[in-house]
Amino acid sequence: MAHLEVARGGRQGAFRAWRHALCYTHAMSEQRLPDRIHADWRTAGRSWPAQLCRAILHAMGWRVIMDLPRVDKVVIVFYPHTSNWDFVIGLLAKFGIGVPVTWAGKDNLFRWPLRGFWARLGGIPVNRREHTGFVAQMTAEFARRKSMMLAIAPEGTRRRTEYWKSGAYRVALAAGVPLGLAFIDFRTREVGVGGLLYLSGDAEADFSKLRAFYSGKTARHPAQAGPVALKPDPTGT
Repeated sequence: MAHLEVARGGRQGAFRAWRHALCYTHAMSEQRLPDRIHADWRTAGRSWPAQLCRAILHAMGWRVIMDLPRVDKVVIVFYPHTSNWDFVIGLLAKFGIGVPVTWAGKDNLFRWPLRGFWARLGGIPVNRREHTGFVAQMTAEFARRKSMMLAIAPEGTRRRTEYWKSGAYRVALAAGVPLGLAFIDFRTREVGVGGLLYLSGDAEADFSKLRAFYSGKTARHPAQAGPVALKPDPTGT
């Protein structure tokens, strides 16, 4: 009889815990502001996979922001990047909005049997051994395609770094396309793209605008988020 009471108590305890979790998730959903998605993307976000991805984010307490209008070509920079959770949450947001983002990876990742899988996820193989380099290869891809939304994490690592890698900035300038400003903010629990920046070619002025946009965006590990800056050119040019 005692064993029966223990088992019953265990089931009741599990049920109470499940009910508490459900009520907490509902309360978080009630408190959360609604997603803000540009009218250009609302149709893409109506599919059931997109709605499922947003529902998962909402259950986790996250809000999706998409202020980027539809543009044919753009380089999307994602900052800050200090945790593997950035990738998980960012990927859910990507599919939740229906944005056809592409990304560049080392060509050895695209060998059989994974080549088709990575390509379906938007991957573009890059041959780092080519003398033309990453910037030239991505610029050629922009010229070859009618549309391309290339996402780059400019820090290049989850560890703290004092400078952004220059590739995203140089590709955007060479291809003549704007930067899309993607972000993740663990303080406000918002993730998405906050708009466009058309580059002037004056790195100091352009990065001043980037710093203004990303100011206040809180990383999962704030101490690992480096400054929004390019490494000074030693030639002074």
